[in-house]
Order: sequence, then C-alpha cells, then structure tokens
Amino acid sequence: MIFICEKHKLLEGISIVQKAITGKSTMQILDGIYINAKDGELTLIGSDMDLSIQTTVKSDVIENGEIVIDAKIFGEIIRKLPNSDIKIETIENESIQITCEKSIFNVVYMNASEYPSLPNINENLKVEVSESILKNMIKGTSFAIAQDETRPILQGILFEVKNKNLNLVALDGYRLAVRSEFLDTDIDIEVVIPGKTLIEVSKILEDNEKTVYITFTNNHILFNLENTKIISRLLDGKFVNYNSLLPQEHKLLVNINRQELQNGIERASLMAKDGNTNLIKLDITEDTLVITSNSQLGKVREEVSLKLQGDEIQIAFNSRYLLDVLKNMEDEEVIMEMTSGISPCVIKEKDSENSKYLVLPVRLMR
Repeated sequence: MIFICEKHKLLEGISIVQKAITGKSTMQILDGIYINAKDGELTLIGSDMDLSIQTTVKSDVIENGEIVIDAKIFGEIIRKLPNSDIKIETIENESIQITCEKSIFNVVYMNASEYPSLPNINENLKVEVSESILKNMIKGTSFAIAQDETRPILQGILFEVKNKNLNLVALDGYRLAVRSEFLDTDIDIEVVIPGKTLIEVSKILEDNEKTVYITFTNNHILFNLENTKIISRLLDGKFVNYNSLLPQEHKLLVNINRQELQNGIERASLMAKDGNTNLIKLDITEDTLVITSNSQLGKVREEVSLKLQGDEIQIAFNSRYLLDVLKNMEDEEVIMEMTSGISPCVIKEKDSENSKYLVLPVRLMR
C-alpha cells in the first residue's frame, strides 16, 4: 500500500472516525483505524461495535492496500506533522513508513482481515433531513438524557417519525425534552438511539443545508452524510409514552422574555450552589417574577417582568434544569404553563411549535 494525502484532509478523516473509538473494547483491533487505499481515495473506519463511523478522503493512491493502525498514535503523529503532503507506505516487518518533509516515522500495523465488517443496511427505507436541523434537534434534547444506568432505555433518545413529523425525545425523570420538525414522508418509525451516539453524530454534522439520509433496520440506524456513514446499534425496549407525561391543561400561563429570565436565573444560581439541589424559588405575581435563593453562601433576589394569565403562584426548581432548557431555545419570548407549585411546568417557545420542555418542580418544606 502506498498513498500520498494532504495533511488537513487526512487529519479531518481521522478525527471523524476517532469519535467511534472508545478504547474500551476487549478486541485490540478496535483500538485501531481501518484504512483502505483504492481508486484515488482512502476509506477510514472506526468502531466500538455499538457505533461505527466510515468516511472517505481523496488521496493519490499509488498502490492499493489495507491496514489497521492504532488510532491514538496515528492521530497524534499526523496532527504534529508539518502542514504538507504526507506519504504513507507499507514496509517490511508489518510496519508502515510515514514521511512528511523531513519527518519519517515507522509504525507497526495490524492485520486488516481481522477487522470486523460493518453491519449490512438496506438503504431503501429512508428519511431525509438537513444537517443543521438534525444538529439543532440533537442539541435541544441530548441534555435531558438519563445518566442513571438502572434504566438503560432512558440513556437513549427516542427517534420517532410519525404523522409527517420527526420527533426527538429525551427524559431523565426530572425533565422531558421534545423537538419536532416537519418531514415530508409517510414512513412511521420509532427507535431508541444511544444518547452518546447522537452526541457524537451532532459533532460531525455541520450547520448547513446538506441532506442527511437516515435508514433503519431492526437493530441499527444509519446516518449517511456526503462522505461519511455513521452506523449505530439501537437500544432494546420500548420508550416511555412521553405524550402521557405532558399535561393537557394548565391553570396559569406566563409570557416572559427568555434572555432576561435566563440571566436572572444564572445570577440567582450563584447562591444556589450549596449542596447539589441548585434550589431557586420563583414567586410569580401579576406582572413580576421574583427569583430568590438562600444558602450558607448568602442570599439573592432578582426581578423579571412578565405577563400572567391566571392565579399567582410560588414554585421552586433546580436552576440547572431550567437553564438547560432556556439555553436550548431560540425565540425571544417563552411561555411557561403551570397548574400548582408541585405539578410539572411546561415551557414552550411563543412563536414556534417545534420545542416543548417539561421540568418537575422541587417540593418546598413548609
């Protein structure tokens, strides 16, 4: 195998596939990047069996061949080489020689025939969505993935195509995040994708209008980008019926400026860091929201203007849960719907139906 490739192209390919290499696999071969040089391009693959990423890089291939090379050392070498063309060739003793300007590295490689093949996915049943929309949807839900390993299904994100809508849903028992986008398809599908996989997918996606083709099987999901394929194992089991968790009625509605609310909560939370509750109290009156927090550190009082429909209320929250929601919303104004000081609060954007969040309050000791 002999090829010559521009450093920045090779490095970009390595950094994409490295996202699938955890170093936790019992198979040593999966610590490596699979490289196949053929027909003027390199095919790179990284995998931990649950998540596999394949990408192609344009290259001057002089002699076809395939190898597997330790991802960590290969990535570090390429990163530190000069910004110039890199020549890589196989030599004796199962080694490759990496040459760039005056630098020469000899590195041992592994046998490519031992590398597991990627799952075969029939790409007939597929939906299409733009990169920027999918990236935004993942960002707007992934913060609510459960960290608790006792309910593995909640460590995933529900990926639901239904009634010409794509819905991404995450919940952890304290908050629920739902993002929806119109999708011109008649396909109905419901799968649960490991949350950590989708977070890695979002790092590869860019803020552009290029199309991502998404294909499903019973066990896997495939995201097909321009030069990159991401294949993930699906989680077994049925996701929680999230619609049943969203209250159908409310007794009061608050219309408030999102940035002012976020700023007020961020300042109040500075005094709420005592312990892990991050407790802040909201006192909602006819035209004012008073945010307070008392701890051993001291106390704070913040005021934000609002418009209220319904009765006045006192309610308390973990400030972090509210901030996670507000940071992932885009509208200037948000709507908060509540029924009592101990029932869930639903937060929506004023002018958009695409986001819906539910946050449980903290019960106050009387």
